[in-house]
Amino acid sequence: MNAIPFQAVTFDVGGTLIEPYPSVGHVYAEVAVRHGHGNLSPTLLNQRFEEAWRGRKKFGYTLTAWSQLIEQTFAGLTEKETTDAFFSEVYRAFESPSAWRVFPDVLPALNELHQLDLKLGVISNWDERLRPLLERLQLAEHFQVVIVSIELGAHKPEPEIFREASKRLGLPPRSILHIGDSELEDYQGAKRAGFDALRIDRRGPSDSQRFSSLAQMGERCQALRN
Repeated sequence: MNAIPFQAVTFDVGGTLIEPYPSVGHVYAEVAVRHGHGNLSPTLLNQRFEEAWRGRKKFGYTLTAWSQLIEQTFAGLTEKETTDAFFSEVYRAFESPSAWRVFPDVLPALNELHQLDLKLGVISNWDERLRPLLERLQLAEHFQVVIVSIELGAHKPEPEIFREASKRLGLPPRSILHIGDSELEDYQGAKRAGFDALRIDRRGPSDSQRFSSLAQMGERCQALRN
């Protein structure tokens, strides 16, 4: 990664740096049992959550938005209605580092980028739980800038959130590389804002536009020079 064509790298968080552990469905099911909702299948809950997530529109990462998403996930699966206490515990569960896993390629990649004297940042569609979560996962110390959509009032792929990252990093957009797992929010959003971009797809094959591991960053960054 010599003579790389940028001065900073920004990262998405969910699906890029971390993932729910063991899964969203497992966490939901554990909370459900404590609230008397029986032994629900984590696999089914994962399917229901993914359906609800794909169907979301103008998701503002507010408490109301999360409440509606959780209600949609559990709709028809419980004999009694879910309560505010149930929603609150589900919501708080994802504040805990035990509900997340840092991908094994993350820390080596961040350390490699640090050795190159690059500025590092986060640009994430998330809520007020993100900053303390990054601290608890011991990731916060790696980033000079953390941009959280709920704080800014702008969400990827809107250009405002990328421009704010550029401003706080003190660098022009063209000198920043953004890496994330969403084609629309991360790759296209960053490109439209004037950033360079790479898309990570941890479950798919690598090709000219995607790569499957941050361990491949070196060769991908070199390829940007061509």
